[in-house]
Amino acid sequence: MNKRSNYYKKNQQVFQTLKQYVPVVDRVHGENHPEFHVVRQLFEAILDQAASAGSDDINLSDEFSRLREVTGDYTVPDDVCESYEAVYSMLSELDQSYHA
Repeated sequence: MNKRSNYYKKNQQVFQTLKQYVPVVDRVHGENHPEFHVVRQLFEAILDQAASAGSDDINLSDEFSRLREVTGDYTVPDDVCESYEAVYSMLSELDQSYHA
């Protein structure tokens, strides 16, 4: 079995939390941090692929590479709330889990 099989299932709690946080953070901070709109799009693409893959192998390398690029390796801006920071932390966790 491929190490990325069941990726969504293994990380379901993180995905569920991000599904709640990402839209709110985008709405609150998107105007001052337009890069977060891209973060939201990439997260939604990752979520869709991971949830639909089930036990099949998935390839999220491009999405995580782009996320690292857009976020400066998940560097939290100085002028944001704890929820923004939590989103970057959880995305980094998903990235590490994917590449483990």
